[in-house]
Amino acid sequence: MTTYAALLRGINVGGKKKLPMAELRGLMTGLGHDRVQTYLQSGQAVFTSTRGDADFLAAELTGAIEERFGFSVDVLVRDHAYLKAVAEACPFPAAELEAKQLHVTYFSGPVAAERYASIDPAVHLPEEFRLGDRALYLYAPDGLGRSKLAEALSRSRVNKGLIATTRNWNTVLKLVELTG
Repeated sequence: MTTYAALLRGINVGGKKKLPMAELRGLMTGLGHDRVQTYLQSGQAVFTSTRGDADFLAAELTGAIEERFGFSVDVLVRDHAYLKAVAEACPFPAAELEAKQLHVTYFSGPVAAERYASIDPAVHLPEEFRLGDRALYLYAPDGLGRSKLAEALSRSRVNKGLIATTRNWNTVLKLVELTG
């Protein structure tokens, strides 16, 4: 039995793609997953499963949400070992920063530095980013909402062909804890 986190992109934001967490838990339990729990309203669910791998589980949940709720949601599924490794590999001094200053964008596949070649890091200082294993770490001292670098990094042409979903540092750590 493996413990996973499902990361849903873009639900319950601005009144769009409303997906009540109780209904998400019920849907996931109906798919045969155990110990399903949700964290916050912004699209995190933790569960255990013996069925399939992370990609299979993500595709299954994506299809079930579309069938039940009538809209498409991008879903990434990651296991505890991956989530813990991403947190431990943070290139920024996380313990010294406020959670609103540090974010991780999780990707559906590997990301190479060439993908971000059009973004001049010097233009965005003191904001910075670093790449990790299917992840991007973003230091935004004034928060994500005011970050010009986050805006540049999230452009569809930069992330073409990938599912990308971002979480603040508190959520990153909580997902490690909940899946552990």
